[in-house]
Amino acid sequence: MMRTIDLRLPRVLAAFAIATTLAAPLAGCGSGVDSQLSGKSRFRNAAISYAPTHKVKPSEALDHSRDFEIHGIDVSKYQGNIDWQAVANSDVQFAWIKATEGADHIDSKFRENWAGAKAAGVPRGAYHFVYWCRPWQEEMAWFKSNVPREPDALPPVLDVEATPTSRTCKRTIYPEQAIPEMKLMLQEMERYYGKRPIIYTTVDFYESILANGALTEYPIWVRSTKHRPHVRYGSRKWHFWQYQSDGAVPGIVGKVDRNVFHGSPKEWQTWLASN
Repeated sequence: MMRTIDLRLPRVLAAFAIATTLAAPLAGCGSGVDSQLSGKSRFRNAAISYAPTHKVKPSEALDHSRDFEIHGIDVSKYQGNIDWQAVANSDVQFAWIKATEGADHIDSKFRENWAGAKAAGVPRGAYHFVYWCRPWQEEMAWFKSNVPREPDALPPVLDVEATPTSRTCKRTIYPEQAIPEMKLMLQEMERYYGKRPIIYTTVDFYESILANGALTEYPIWVRSTKHRPHVRYGSRKWHFWQYQSDGAVPGIVGKVDRNVFHGSPKEWQTWLASN
């Protein structure tokens, strides 16, 4: 989910729970909207061997992640063709799927992943990567036009990161500008989808923009692939933690981000039911 605006200030019981209540994270911004799905879904389970193709680096974060029972992934076009049934048969209990970026870019695998995860019974939610050089209204209009309102979907995610090497957006952002814009986007997500959205952030963005208690009324999903979250995020309560960027999961060729939910299986079921 990582990207590279210059900051100069520093899921097997899950589907049941959702049904009970609701029906029982390096391409720059640009045009390139996928053609709409028509008739049959384009999702196919490919007959491929998904043995790990890389070595996973040990870390304090990876060790600590074993203290949690609810694990998930986040994916984008960079994971290629995903065998979602294989994913569902593994320990993956939720998935965040990249949908949009800015106001004119849709991830080329979004619709396929969105349909595939649902068909396999993996609880999934969509995330939007903020491009700080477009009006927030345009970004939210784009996200809403591409991500359907579905009762069984997880809450939407607003992905806010530092992008100092962006070739198309050289804007320098500050808390007094970023926080109000984020709040407006989060409010629009909640108004349209009827669920409290989640903020995804990286260490540098958090330290520069959110560290002083900003937007604590929203759940937060933090990235820390070397250390336990509290090392970099202090006492900030987190709901999801991206602890690994080189994970190996059945159904996915190559590396994938791994995440955990902060809570027990019972708390996970409660969270699903409430969202």
